[in-house]
Amino acid sequence: MGKAIAAQRSRPIERSLLALTISLCASNLIADDTTFGSEDSLWEIDPEQLAQIRVTSLATGTETPLDKAAAVATVITEADILAMGATDLDEILETVPGLHVGRSDQAFFPKYNIRGITSTYNAQTLVLVNGVPITSLVLGNRSNVWAGMPVKSISRIEVIRGPGSAMHGADAFSGVINIVTKTRKDINGTVTGMRAGSFDTQAGWLEHGGRYGEFDIGFTFEYETTDGWREKIDQDTQTSFDQAFMSSASLAPGPVNTMNDMIESRLDVTYKNSRFRAGYQGRTNIGTGPGIAQSLDPNGRYSSDRINADYTYTRKDLTPNWGIEGRISYYQNTQQVEENNWIFPHGAFGGAYPDAFIGNPSYKEENARADFSAIYRGFSGHLVRVGTGGYWGDIYEVTETKNFYPDFSPRPGIENVSDTAEVWLPEKDRTSVYFFAQDEWQLAENWQLTAGVRYDDYSDFGNTTNPRLALVWATTDNITTKLLYGRAFRAPSIAELYITSNPVSLGNPELDPETIDTYEFAFSQTISANLKYTANLFYYQIEDYITFAESGAGTKQAQNIGERTGYGSEVEVDYKPIESLRLLANYAYQKSEDDNTNTDVGDAPNHQVYGRSEWEFIPTWKLNTQVNWVGEQERVAGDVRTALDDYTTVDLTLRKKAVWKTLEIALSVRNLFDEAIYEPSPGPVASIPGDFPMAGRSVYGEVSYTF
Repeated sequence: MGKAIAAQRSRPIERSLLALTISLCASNLIADDTTFGSEDSLWEIDPEQLAQIRVTSLATGTETPLDKAAAVATVITEADILAMGATDLDEILETVPGLHVGRSDQAFFPKYNIRGITSTYNAQTLVLVNGVPITSLVLGNRSNVWAGMPVKSISRIEVIRGPGSAMHGADAFSGVINIVTKTRKDINGTVTGMRAGSFDTQAGWLEHGGRYGEFDIGFTFEYETTDGWREKIDQDTQTSFDQAFMSSASLAPGPVNTMNDMIESRLDVTYKNSRFRAGYQGRTNIGTGPGIAQSLDPNGRYSSDRINADYTYTRKDLTPNWGIEGRISYYQNTQQVEENNWIFPHGAFGGAYPDAFIGNPSYKEENARADFSAIYRGFSGHLVRVGTGGYWGDIYEVTETKNFYPDFSPRPGIENVSDTAEVWLPEKDRTSVYFFAQDEWQLAENWQLTAGVRYDDYSDFGNTTNPRLALVWATTDNITTKLLYGRAFRAPSIAELYITSNPVSLGNPELDPETIDTYEFAFSQTISANLKYTANLFYYQIEDYITFAESGAGTKQAQNIGERTGYGSEVEVDYKPIESLRLLANYAYQKSEDDNTNTDVGDAPNHQVYGRSEWEFIPTWKLNTQVNWVGEQERVAGDVRTALDDYTTVDLTLRKKAVWKTLEIALSVRNLFDEAIYEPSPGPVASIPGDFPMAGRSVYGEVSYTF
């Protein structure tokens, strides 16, 4: 693997880019809302207009207006979330151009597919909470036992479409999503609320923000329970086995199981130059969706506890020319089985498993990070950032109980195989260190070149270097043009390397890491104070892409499936024809092809269209309508099924403020016309040929009061 990485670093284009970035003394800063601040930007930001301008620090670490950012970025505010009527993170992200929220066969956890880059576990999209990765070392994603994320703790979401490894490390492959949670400034006193609606959903929340002496404290707490949507699947994996064994064990036709209970709590404490954050995500009673092996399982239940904490110290003015920022963080994630997983139902394999084919994999993992950055302003026209950091991750208490042997023959009962060679995943740890440099160089009054490079070294497979270049031209007062290049890198997860004795998927210790090179051209124009638009073109090349592919007997194994090429475009428009009406729309096109077969890689829409209107038709009354069209999705190579049909959803949210003092009520209808929505089940041999059914029409009512 080290040779493979060395070969990748030897490409002529990378050598030239590295030479340029090093000569420019490039750098990086962990994106967060505790960055050094907008006053450090080389692009002037009028303080009086700052509240009306959307800025992002995710691209470079410096708060920069979106149109001048050194990336193709989207910022979604709390006001946007309210206008959408969104109750979960997935509903928000589906509105981002070029980002489609698909579903995995593993408990229906969401796949954030950006620009057609998709895989079994969706490890190619990096998700941060306040700038800190919540990546599972086991699978490289956010954990299979995800079960959603409610939204009342979210202040804003920043999304970069395109590589971000020069800024965020070796997992920022197809894009980066940063979820910024609320602080005292985002919460007006104390807010409490309740929601109820379809699928026997009930939720409640509490928000509090206050200043106590020199301490700013923000706190949020949310609880939700739901039976989930229970749309039916007609055929599953066991249906095929029944045909082979002349049996009738399958539970199909039958409903998917998407129930869950969740707790979400966040704390933010700020004192002078210090900030402490902590969070807890508790998930229980999580259903297995279509079944872990795509065989319906009404019995299996999972739970997960996710705990995070971080401390940040920032000095913007350590000296007239220097500022520093340091952060330490900790994250723990668990996957526990509450009720036996029926991988296959009672009577499976011709009656060999009268009490069901049962496998219960569990684990715990934790990681710690330390990051240090410094900014230097002593060179005229330059903002130079340098820094370093380290990561430690450990997978421990890997356990499993099951009633089958490694050759899948039946055991006499359920046995605990933890701490034996039969356990599904060995306990492993991983460490890494990194160094970075970045220079934001104002070449001329209207030109800025951002050049950066980051070096990562891993304990278990080698090192990598990832550069980026971004040339931003303020063409006129109202027009901005960008040329962007970036390289990204993704390390194989521990499961992709080492998972064993698993009837669903197997690891592959011979894997090479993935790499992607992306080129982008972006253009934006502010036609008037009420009308603006952005557009971009992109092209990328992927090598050594990792996904779980068929390896025989229905089992999938992690494999480097070769090279991919993708290209496309995205357009966004924001128009306010009158004071009481705002219209937003975006369109995205992508084409991702397997270079070996010259076919579409499938499992992601080639076209997407989104539109939203925000209409205050009477003072304190708002009616918000959104329409989302998802184009047809091609199949993976070898899957003979026709392309998955397109679908359109319409959502309505009616909101009334000041019903009585600060009492607010809202009514939301999602999928108003009860459109039949399906997401692709994995091929090429489809265990569920009819695909994955998503939720139909749902209705929710909520009430909140601010004290």
